[in-house]
Amino acid sequence: MKILILNGPNLNLLGVREPAVYGSLSFPDYLERLRKAYPAVEIDYFQSNAEGELIDKLHEAGFDRDGIVLNPGGYAHTSVALRDAVSAIRTPVIEVHISNIAGREDFRRISLTAPVCRGAITGLGLNSYRLAVEAFLSESLK
Repeated sequence: MKILILNGPNLNLLGVREPAVYGSLSFPDYLERLRKAYPAVEIDYFQSNAEGELIDKLHEAGFDRDGIVLNPGGYAHTSVALRDAVSAIRTPVIEVHISNIAGREDFRRISLTAPVCRGAITGLGLNSYRLAVEAFLSESLK
């Protein structure tokens, strides 16, 4: 199984950015743990603060992976273009958010991208990524 984790803006600062909201573990450290927990799964990773680069990566990976775990960050609430990119690809996408976006500021409560994803996992910290991988694995066993 091949899965891409695609992180959007400001997620390169995990571990130092608002630890009360996002935790104190960096994403590279978490990714290492995730890969060790799922050695049979090829987990690729890409992060960008640039919307166009995220769209390009969706186009690139959206036809040859078994799943994409997408944390669009703030673009979830603003990017019609990112939503359209998810709609345009064949690979199923699960949206994740580390924080509970439904319990945050009003402008964060609506995700433009979630409705075109297979599902969404929010508010469970970095564990949201593991749960998305588990969802793809359970689908492959059907």
